[in-house]
Amino acid sequence: MNHVLIWWSIMPFTSRLIALRKQRGLSQQAMADAIGIHANSWKKYETAQAQPSIDVLKKIAVALHVSTDFLLFDEHERGPGDDFALEFEAIREFSAEEKQTVRDLLEGLILKHQARRWSTRTTAQRTSA
Repeated sequence: MNHVLIWWSIMPFTSRLIALRKQRGLSQQAMADAIGIHANSWKKYETAQAQPSIDVLKKIAVALHVSTDFLLFDEHERGPGDDFALEFEAIREFSAEEKQTVRDLLEGLILKHQARRWSTRTTAQRTSA
């Protein structure tokens, strides 16, 4: 049984399915096999003749390494954290030591970014003065 969601925008969804499948180098049959459905069902999803159930949608997201939000919503509709959702999911399983390493790396990258922004802003102010 397919769950129909009125707010779904069919064309962007189908376009995302096709683009992501092709980016991963998967045929329609390989994608269908990866999520445990018949190839004809997958083809119907790509041509907007059918919509996947919520369970199948979750399997699609996992197989394509994206969030369900990425599949369903346009970029301006998604929250800022969606880009790293799967990465943060994986980090939850890390040991305390691994989590600290990730934290240290992120803090270093943030400091580097802030320093670069400050340097660029300072240089621009000197140039315009």
